[in-house]
Amino acid sequence: MSVLQIGDTHSWERTFTAEDVRLFAQLSGDQGNHHMEPDEQGRIMVHGLLTATIPTKIGGDLNYIAREMAFEFLRPVYVGDTIRCDTTIAYLEEVKGRLKMSSTIVCRNQHDKEVLRGHTHGVILLNSNPDKER
Repeated sequence: MSVLQIGDTHSWERTFTAEDVRLFAQLSGDQGNHHMEPDEQGRIMVHGLLTATIPTKIGGDLNYIAREMAFEFLRPVYVGDTIRCDTTIAYLEEVKGRLKMSSTIVCRNQHDKEVLRGHTHGVILLNSNPDKER
């Protein structure tokens, strides 16, 4: 049985840089003006999906394979913002060599304002061969 439990919360935070946004724009192809040029207050907006990489980092730490992810983007995130993500396990069930899991996601900025929330469903493989899942 796993050491994970329903109600466990895993957290991680990062501060986004202009280089992060530039590299993500190059990788994703999303080079909208709001990501490439400062607004009237001198801010550059971070891509929503770049912000959503914070919970995927937590999933990677757990060796979690997401099958579904849903996000609600509540506020813009700008270069220089520090975002903390809390992922809380909502469901766990061990079935046939895997751990079925779902969790809720809440990301807040340095002012404790929610910027993103969501949920995910997926599995943690208890064996080392992901092809057995197909």
